[in-house]
Amino acid sequence: MVGYRKETDSMGEVEVPESALYAAQTQRAVDNFKISDQHMPSEFIRAVARIKRCAAMINHEAGLMDEAVYQAISLAAEKILAGEYADQFPVDVFQTGSGTSTNMNVNEVLAALAQRHSGLEISPNDHVNMSQSSNDVIPTAIHLSAALALQQRLLPALDHLQAVINERSIELHDIVKTGRTHLMDAMPIRCSQELEAWSGQLDKNRERLQETLRQFCLLSQGGTAVGTGVNAPPLFAEKFCAALSADTGMSFMPNGSFFEGIASQDVAVAASGQLKTLAVSLMKISNDLRWMNSGPLAGLGEIQLPELQPGSSIMPGKVNPVIPEAVAMASAQVIGNDACITVAGQSGNFQLNVMLPVIASNLLQSIKLMSNAMTALADKAIAGFVVNEAALNRAVSRNPILVTALNPVIGYLNAADIAKKAYKEGRPVIDVAEKMTDLSRTELEKMLDPRNLV
Repeated sequence: MVGYRKETDSMGEVEVPESALYAAQTQRAVDNFKISDQHMPSEFIRAVARIKRCAAMINHEAGLMDEAVYQAISLAAEKILAGEYADQFPVDVFQTGSGTSTNMNVNEVLAALAQRHSGLEISPNDHVNMSQSSNDVIPTAIHLSAALALQQRLLPALDHLQAVINERSIELHDIVKTGRTHLMDAMPIRCSQELEAWSGQLDKNRERLQETLRQFCLLSQGGTAVGTGVNAPPLFAEKFCAALSADTGMSFMPNGSFFEGIASQDVAVAASGQLKTLAVSLMKISNDLRWMNSGPLAGLGEIQLPELQPGSSIMPGKVNPVIPEAVAMASAQVIGNDACITVAGQSGNFQLNVMLPVIASNLLQSIKLMSNAMTALADKAIAGFVVNEAALNRAVSRNPILVTALNPVIGYLNAADIAKKAYKEGRPVIDVAEKMTDLSRTELEKMLDPRNLV
């Protein structure tokens, strides 16, 4: 049986599980917000703990906190950052819109741990939350957790995917294939040029995400409740950002307007939009791979993706493009997350946005999905696909659209007649053109050579 103890907050007594490190306010949130089984992401909890540790240090330096209390809070935060006590953060994502319940959850756990190791009386509000408000802690934690996730996970994964694409592009440079527009045969293209389009998409995604990362490094900590900085000591924001920069190796600065940073979540909305754009890029790449892999007999059959698992419970031997499919689904989820974040971003009512937890949760999920999807796409699909050169050469040689190269010499309408006849009779365009024009075979071979058209 679970034992309980009584905890007290400003509203009175609450029964809390005996084994819980958290106290009354967390328990009220657990009781009140039985909305989903989703808890705040672990990286977000760690970001809040990091904020508490840096805030305690600045409060100590300002003479507001005893050395022993600061050291106790710092040690407790270290344990949270190391991933310990992860089960002590049970508050639902769908909670009070300011994220106060999560802020107090972390405050209570840190206070309990600090008190356990120091023997001191340590208050969640008066000590752990000193010089802070949920209203500046949670927006700061959104920026901090997203900035770290972008820097440490997403951008490296993007770099890895692009490196694999570029490596395959060099490898496949001399292979020519039929280009396609509207899913119909078009002028030929090098395989490397097709992959260069993917790489170019990633280049532009990187540029946009790096600008977003720069904006995430502007923090609202120090604005406290409404942006005026009430109850925070002088230069708290500047000293906090310096401490956090030293702690993480990144360059954080105070937001030029705490009022803007607390009242809105425009940076998170913009970041989500860039993640959505990346998702669209990955879906395009995934669908290109699926089309090229289609077959092996009744499809395009241009490439063969690595065989990773049986594809059917009833059709023996069937193998499906499982990684591109998984990446496409992850991309769809990110697009959906963006819709939610867009709606949540509109909920900046006067001095505070009141959908902060769901913004944090969806944003960090999108970063995680895109990071993992790019790694899987690189390592389990693009790095190992095999090109069916025979199928590519066969399709290129019989492509009536090659006749486009003759337009300047014989005119568009005459070229169209040749293309239609070649397609209708299933003959190579060069054979039909030799009969329907005055051009020699040698001239036609030169003009219609796919390698001269790419």
